[in-house]
Amino acid sequence: MEKLQKALAKAREQRDISPESSAQTLILDKTLVDSGAPSSHAKPAEDEGWDSIPPFSPDLDGLAHKHILSMQADRRATPFDVLRTKIQLIMQKNGWRRLAVTSPTAACGKTTLACNLALGFTRQSDLRAVLMEFDLRVPNIANALGFAPEYDITEMLAGQIRFTDQAVGVRGNVAICAAKHPAPDPTATILSRRTHERLSEIEAAHAPNVMIFDLPPLLLGDDTRAFIKDVDCALLVAKAETTTVAQIDHCEREIAEQTNMLGVVLNQCHFANTDNGTYAADYGEG
Repeated sequence: MEKLQKALAKAREQRDISPESSAQTLILDKTLVDSGAPSSHAKPAEDEGWDSIPPFSPDLDGLAHKHILSMQADRRATPFDVLRTKIQLIMQKNGWRRLAVTSPTAACGKTTLACNLALGFTRQSDLRAVLMEFDLRVPNIANALGFAPEYDITEMLAGQIRFTDQAVGVRGNVAICAAKHPAPDPTATILSRRTHERLSEIEAAHAPNVMIFDLPPLLLGDDTRAFIKDVDCALLVAKAETTTVAQIDHCEREIAEQTNMLGVVLNQCHFANTDNGTYAADYGEG
């Protein structure tokens, strides 16, 4: 891991990236694993209030089995809490609202991370967060959280379904918009003017503090490239001992050309055992 960090630092120096714009490498505990055109239908009535979003109560044991641990305040949630707080402070300081989560390749754990970030906000009742599934070729949020959407997110983005009918609400302050099935043409949906209008309408009507977009792996298609310019910042999830320095460096450059590079999360790290106490165990020192 030390060699990877040194290699990343060297690559950034060679690109002449300043310390202020350079991404901070954030390390999570080893327990984290992964894991269109407008419709001809009439536009639905104006979205109702936040309280009208159908409630959903995830099964905590089922979430834990999928390594989604942030809904309870215990030591397993600590790495996600640290990451959530860092992200929250940076976004508040800069007046940012939209956060993209992506990865260089598949199976880096980006969806698991996005779910943990979103559900972590359920323990901050004074904030509102929205998690949107934009990995429309291989959707996995509904499966990860254990529910079946009544409507597909593409129907909502096209204006056929109200946001408050398509989303599910967790603990009254987090809304989740998941896909029901893979989209036949994800890029067309992501590039659609109606999609961009719909997102602006949701922001205006419901004023979320944070909107988290689970995007596809950057190096495996054009969907993320098509949308990344429309977020305020992006987080890159890399998999330890699998993702290469070259892949991280390439993704950082592409993201920085379109939006603010918030950081790199190094996932599935393996730390040596330590006897330094509770906090050492929580943060993976050693």
